Amino acid sequence: MKTSISLSLPPQIALDPKKLDGYLVKKFQTRAHEVAHYKVCKRSIDARKAPVQVQLQIDIYTDEPDAINFNYRDQLQTVGKKKPVLIVGAGPAGLFAALRLIEIGLKPVIIERGKDVRSRRRDLVAINKQHLVNPDSNYCFGEGGAGTFSDGKLYTRSRKRGDIKKILEILVSHGAPEDILVDAHPHIGTNKLPSVVEEIRESILMSGGEVHFNSAIDKVIVRDSKIAGVLDRSGHRYQGDAVILATGHSARDIYVMLHTAGIRIEPKPFALGVRVEHPQSLIDNIQYHGENRGLLPAASYSLSHQIVGDRKRGVFSFCMCPGGFIVPATTTQGEIVVNGMSPSRRDSKFANSGIVVAVSQRDFTKFDEYGPLAGMYFQQSIEKNACVIAGNRQTAPAQRLMDFLKGRMSSDLPDTSYQPGVSSQRLRDVLPSQIEDGIKHGFRAFGKKLKGYLTNEAVLLGVESRTSSPVKIPRDPITLQQLVPCGEGAGYAGGIMSAAMDGIRCAEAVARMYKSN
Repeated sequence: MKTSISLSLPPQIALDPKKLDGYLVKKFQTRAHEVAHYKVCKRSIDARKAPVQVQLQIDIYTDEPDAINFNYRDQLQTVGKKKPVLIVGAGPAGLFAALRLIEIGLKPVIIERGKDVRSRRRDLVAINKQHLVNPDSNYCFGEGGAGTFSDGKLYTRSRKRGDIKKILEILVSHGAPEDILVDAHPHIGTNKLPSVVEEIRESILMSGGEVHFNSAIDKVIVRDSKIAGVLDRSGHRYQGDAVILATGHSARDIYVMLHTAGIRIEPKPFALGVRVEHPQSLIDNIQYHGENRGLLPAASYSLSHQIVGDRKRGVFSFCMCPGGFIVPATTTQGEIVVNGMSPSRRDSKFANSGIVVAVSQRDFTKFDEYGPLAGMYFQQSIEKNACVIAGNRQTAPAQRLMDFLKGRMSSDLPDTSYQPGVSSQRLRDVLPSQIEDGIKHGFRAFGKKLKGYLTNEAVLLGVESRTSSPVKIPRDPITLQQLVPCGEGAGYAGGIMSAAMDGIRCAEAVARMYKSN
């Protein structure tokens, strides 16, 4: 028999398995051995007021055996001799497109410009320690994509785009913790994601798919007005009647290649700004109404504000990383880009978040000569300027929060998680004036929402510029029948989950295309 209940419990009970066991036995006034097992189906934290409570939805089973764990690999076909589909990019969109193609009965051939996830680590060390950027293997490029080494957040608002539960179950079946099936805002952690990605690759290879690393695409091959394959920089040709283009939001060379080839590209709004870092203990104190968080996870926040003036503009927190680190996320030497990540335990003493301002076409009219790529070159110009100002290394320009608001240089800077180091600069020299003004408006509004948030203990690092793709590649059924733009890089997703869902949809679109032909 199964009984479903909803509970609101203090963290010391809800988050301690032994105490929760005892609570359930006592609540149902039964002997412990009569409860076959229970399953926490959903878990969320209600910190709107003190004391903080944990909301649980639990299924309790009596006289029933445990459910058998399903093995996702049992659903995969053998496709080694099936019709190939080329997938450019091994991020979440590309990987989940590959898995879906295998389910359908088509052979995925993944072509990735970067290295396998394990080899990528050496290039990340080179960025952090030696300030050397490998343009094909870094925090953005390589197996697993940008999400692999930037926290692994699995929360999305795009719930109507696909089967979220299935994606989470696939991740669990490849080694992700089962907690992601339960938590309201699940994440895997940058320390655990690489092994999950490796297991997904193994599933693809065991089914007869292919994965090619160190293969940057240089050209799309068109024959008789139809896609015939792609060519990489070494001259190797990959043949296929369809290409799923899942290159991520930083593949600028791909955008240039497509634009030069006459493939339609549109400018797209995006956002840019800075990354702010607070002591995690301060954020815990603000959010949990006290200094000791106990068993509660590192606290996070989500903030937004609408600026009203000559031009309405949104400013908001982006990719908040509790208990995390700030990392150098550029893809080219001579540019500075910062991003955030957290390990699975979120046990760093720092909390960081992007604070970014919406950018529209009116902000980069100076780059109109580049047509639909104007936003990309505007974005790049700010990253290059940040690098020059901070000394032409991966050292990030930085300023204490209150010094930024008051327009003064920081005489010193607090400890930061950013390994390449920071350089005290006025961020107004780094950011366009409209972006600087928007961030200031946002911080003042956020300070009213979170008491104690505005403090000179916090430090700002520039620039947070790769929030999303600055272009969109339209899915044109007439001119792009066999070229399927996919995921973040094409402007159709914003994070691991939405990218994975888009990859699945694109695989299904290719299957329909093959069937109709």
